[in-house]
Amino acid sequence: MVQREEMEQVTLFSWATWQEQLYPDLKWMYHVPNGGKRNKATAARLKAAGVKAGVPDVVLPTPKGIYHGLYIEMKSGDNKPTAKQKEWLEYLKSAGYKTAVCYSYEEAIDVILAYLKQ
Repeated sequence: MVQREEMEQVTLFSWATWQEQLYPDLKWMYHVPNGGKRNKATAARLKAAGVKAGVPDVVLPTPKGIYHGLYIEMKSGDNKPTAKQKEWLEYLKSAGYKTAVCYSYEEAIDVILAYLKQ
């Protein structure tokens, strides 16, 4: 599942690069590299440096309409958000951010375009 999710995200960012001329705010969209398998030493080092479980995968830090920015959690297949991911999404929403869970790059593109066109 992780590999498919990663490929969806790679495709999303490839699309974003191609669309920057039309939507300049896409230049600022980035990925939060929280996921993936790591050995215990690396995981401990990253945790000490501030990595937090559940932070959404994709961030577009551009305010639009009533929102301060956009956070997207990417999933694939039957994969569902974890309890920590849900907690982050709920917090971010309550803090004034648009949030979404997307199961494909197409769905993420639709969310991003709707957000940018507000």
